This record gives sequence, C-alpha cells and structure tokens, in this order.
Amino acid sequence: MNAMMLLAALAGLIMLQAFVLRRFALKRLTYERRFSKQAVFEGETAELIEVIQNKKILPVPLIKAESRISPSISFLHAVDTHISGEQYHKSVFYLKPYTRLIRTHTVKLQKRGFYQAGSVSLTAMDLAGMESVGAHFETGAAIEVYPKLLPVEDIPLPVSRWQGDLIVKRWIMPDPIWVGGIRAYTPGDALSSIHWRATARAGALQVKVHEPTAEMKMLVAINAQMSEHQWADLMPYEQKTVEDMISLAASLTSQALRSGMEAGFAINLPQDQGDGITVLPPVRHQAREDELFCAMAHLTIARTRPFTMLLDELSAYTGVDILLLSVYDSPAIQEKIRMLSLRGNTVKWHLVPLSESAAKGGDEAAAS
Repeated sequence: MNAMMLLAALAGLIMLQAFVLRRFALKRLTYERRFSKQAVFEGETAELIEVIQNKKILPVPLIKAESRISPSISFLHAVDTHISGEQYHKSVFYLKPYTRLIRTHTVKLQKRGFYQAGSVSLTAMDLAGMESVGAHFETGAAIEVYPKLLPVEDIPLPVSRWQGDLIVKRWIMPDPIWVGGIRAYTPGDALSSIHWRATARAGALQVKVHEPTAEMKMLVAINAQMSEHQWADLMPYEQKTVEDMISLAASLTSQALRSGMEAGFAINLPQDQGDGITVLPPVRHQAREDELFCAMAHLTIARTRPFTMLLDELSAYTGVDILLLSVYDSPAIQEKIRMLSLRGNTVKWHLVPLSESAAKGGDEAAAS
C-alpha cells in the first residue's frame, strides 16, 4: 500500500512539474546572441556571445539553444556546446532563479561573406526529459567577413607595377587649376605657366607653381565568368578563382585610398542573393575603405549578367584608370575596352590564372 501511494505521489509530482514547465518555463526568460565585432577579415577570429537570463523565482532545470550556423564559422575550444555536421550548434544551460549566464565562444571566420546567426530555437525540458516547451528567437546576430588582404609582395607583378605607375602619376601630375605659388622662370618652363602680373611686378619672368592633382581615379573591375558563354552559378572549383580576384581587388583599392587616390570597384555579381551587377564609382572619403570591403563581403557568387554589360555600365565614366581582371579575353571585351578608351579612360588588362582547384576541377569535368 505504501509503495502504491509512493508511486502515485511520484506520478503526481511528475505531472505537476510538467504542468509548471509548460506554463512558466519560458516566462520572464530572455536570450541574446551577438558577435563581438561587426566585421573581420577572412581568417580572423571573433567571439560569439550568448546571454540567457531567468528573471523569475522558478528554476529551469534544462534548456537548449539550437541554431543552424554556416560551416564557414568554425568554433574553437567549444565548451558546453555540441556542433553537428559543422553547421548545427547547440548550447545547454541550467538556470537557477534570477540567474544571468554569459557564454562566450571563440569562432574563426574562414570565408568571405555576410553571415547571420540570429535565428535560435529554445527548448525547455522537465526533469524526467518527457515534456518540453519551445520558442523561437530572432537575435539579429550577424557579421561581415571582408576579403583577405594580400601583402604587397604577393600582388602579381604586372598589377603591382600598374598601381605603382598610378601612384607616381598621382604625385607628379600638375593640376592646371590649383596654383600653389610663384617662382622665377627657368629654361624649359612652359610659356603657358608664366604669371604675367607677377612678372610685371618683379621686372623678371615669373611662373606659376602647380600643386599635384588629387583627381586620380582608380577602378578595379572583375569578370566573374570563367568563359565567354558561362551563365548562372559557378562550380565550387571555379569560385576559388573569383575569390582570389576579389581579394586582389580589395588589396589594390585599399592601397590606392591610402595613397590619396579615389578608388572604385565593379563586378558582374549581385549582392545578398539579388540580381544584376555591383558598381561602386571611384570616390575617396574617410569611410570609403569600409564601404568597398562591405560591398565585397555581401557579394553572392552567382553570375546574373555578362561582363560586357558591366563594361557598358562603366562607359559613363571619363578620366578613370580602370584595371580589368579576367581569366579570358574575347573580341567583344576588346571592343568594349576600345570604347572605354575613347571616353578618356586608361584601361589596363590583367589575365588572372585559374586557381589550382579550378584548373583541377576543369580537367576533371572535361574528362567526364
């Protein structure tokens, strides 16, 4: 009889705590998730921070926070967490009354892109593991991963030499409008530079001293096609070549801005699963580098427009030094380059070799 009463009491307790769980477990409970940084460069680390708080007198024996996270976000030294299939993340908590827990995970961002990790499902379970109640949270956790910047010595020589020529040109080209002073005439000075009023006052020939121009404009344009007739998504083994070009473009535009030049970027890829192309005209201001890197982080490798259409878009510019990066050449592209040159632009062409994975993948595709 005592055993029966004990079992009945135990069953009653299990039912009671299950009822309390369903009714109150997620009441006055908050969950936050955020990255410690808004943006990092490819290969760098950041912290993914979880904050869960129980603001009531009742404890929560077991609660799980589960979410799907990109495999490009690699967890380092994970504690009290479980990573399944390199993309499902689970944290387990025990919450005492009026408790606030903070859990910090060090993560490595292994690939350029824009990553969202804000969607989280919380599941509270009873002591017997038989009952559970869940809720969905949107935390807004996201991080931008900028392209990896190349050291100067790793930039291909033809491209490095082209930018070096631009930087020298930037500092030695006189601006015919901006006059920085007057000096005495020396043999070889252009007659157009003579300052006649100063000459009359001084009784000897005086010439204008022009300041270096600050109007040098550089734009790096990338062809995301691997061949003239390629369409839609690129194969995984081809994407590495495009990523290499994006990294090169990031490095070149960064150096240009720090040398006092205006810098822009264009590619026949959309941003954030959109459609069309991406064009950022050459400008220079304090936040320009971050603008360029941010746009590159949001690029989606899905070619929706041909490279010739991108070159048509650039035909609106004049007086711009344009560097084209592509893995192939074609008569159609050369015709577009000719039209850009007629608009007063300087166009340089750099053929980019296929990455090792792309070349290997192409050989395997041809063999099959």
